Amino acid sequence: MSFSGAPPAIGPFSQGIKVGKFLYTSGAIPLDPATGAVVAGGIEEQTVRALQNMKAVIEAAGSQLGKVVKTTIFLTDIDDYGTVNGIYGDFFGTHAPARSLVQVSRLPRDVLFEIEAVARL
Repeated sequence: MSFSGAPPAIGPFSQGIKVGKFLYTSGAIPLDPATGAVVAGGIEEQTVRALQNMKAVIEAAGSQLGKVVKTTIFLTDIDDYGTVNGIYGDFFGTHAPARSLVQVSRLPRDVLFEIEAVARL
């Protein structure tokens, strides 16, 4: 399934799949939807762009951020935890989905941040 407003999947997978009353998103990375290139900058810029890409998929599927029930964040450097938490908190506001966050050795296109979500439809 393809959703407008976010960059297309970079492999043989969907941006998200609707199953019953839920949407499961693939990992959103900080690609510019217009160019497909990784956004310039560091963890702040990459976190914001990836969150915007995830939001675009969620909204295109007919859901909204307030219906996100679970997210998983992948970081290449756990020292970015505080920075990411601040941006993530501002992005979701008072809504606080369940969340896991793990450090990984490498992400696609050598990005610093990736996020996936499960949302109610």
